[in-house]
Amino acid sequence: MPEDTVHADTPAEARIAAARGSRNDHTRRRNLSSLLTAVHYGGPLTRAQLTRDTGLNRSTIGGLVAELSELGLVVEDAAAETGTVGRPSHIVRPRRDVVALALHADVDALELGAVGIDGAVLARRRANLDAPPTPDDAAAFSWEAAREVAAELGGVRAAGIGAAVPGLVGIDGATVVDAPHLGWRDVALGERLRGALGIPVVVGNDANMGLRAEWSFGAAKGVDTVVYLNGSASGIGGAALVGGRMLRGGRGYGGEFGHMMIRSDGDRCSCGRRGCLETEVNAALLDEAAHDAAALDRFAEVLAAAIANLECAFDPDAVLLAGYLGALFDVRRELVTDQVRAMAFRPDAEDVVIARAALGGNRLLIGAAERAFAPLLRDPAGTALAALA
Repeated sequence: MPEDTVHADTPAEARIAAARGSRNDHTRRRNLSSLLTAVHYGGPLTRAQLTRDTGLNRSTIGGLVAELSELGLVVEDAAAETGTVGRPSHIVRPRRDVVALALHADVDALELGAVGIDGAVLARRRANLDAPPTPDDAAAFSWEAAREVAAELGGVRAAGIGAAVPGLVGIDGATVVDAPHLGWRDVALGERLRGALGIPVVVGNDANMGLRAEWSFGAAKGVDTVVYLNGSASGIGGAALVGGRMLRGGRGYGGEFGHMMIRSDGDRCSCGRRGCLETEVNAALLDEAAHDAAALDRFAEVLAAAIANLECAFDPDAVLLAGYLGALFDVRRELVTDQVRAMAFRPDAEDVVIARAALGGNRLLIGAAERAFAPLLRDPAGTALAALA
């Protein structure tokens, strides 16, 4: 039995002191989490800003910053001029040598990046493919790309790796249940990546990770109810954030908006059904219609109908469009907006923001890294970092 265990026959004063110490440790860890999270999403921040944002007093902030510095997670820069009377406040910023790796597997490419605590993509490697990768391809690429990224950055420490996959991912965050475009079914991707890299792994749906990135650092920042649609080489992915919580469903399969039926007599989809959104609007069709104004209008109307349906279901404050759906919106913005408002159920539909996602080609890497950073943000003192070599 550990020496710090409190026995039933321990004097009452000692049990009370032990309980107080436990509570104090819990509070300290929670405060460390609050501080690192504030710097993660809003940094760099001055001590004065951290005091204001967390509600903690200056001396507590000083102690927490010192501990996060000792843990190698933040640094304090020299005093900055604030333009106010009194002592200048030091600036706290995340260390650049703490990263999360992020893997994106798609039908035409594999990409791995190293993302800093501040959400910046620091290095990346990409392999363009002529055929969809196998799970073993993804693991081998990740091992080689991680070595190259580590050599480029020099001396980085990783919280883990997040993998974004275009398909259904089990609620365990490790198993790809079905990624039809990749041809993956019941693949233990987390286990493969852990074996290749030796660091913690979390696997997720690529659309969920795209929305997570936009909510953390992009066009959805500060918005708690958002619907997201992305058009990519593997079809249309979707995700929804409702009341600040990612919609996943009972088994982790929620948000497959690319497979909502648009036309019952439409073309056969890869899922086996007919008339899914991603069969009615996809990259190949849009390429063919690039110079056909009437065809682009029809595709824009299909997109508007899908958005209106999602508005009825989720009552969002914002709808974000990415990939080729974002490009279609750019060239038919007024038509899509007017059609959505005409079809919307809610009386104040004009208040719903329809916008293009902001993070571009970094989106999925940032979103996957966010998942990998989550344990570190929850418990900075209790989460180990692994040196990448």
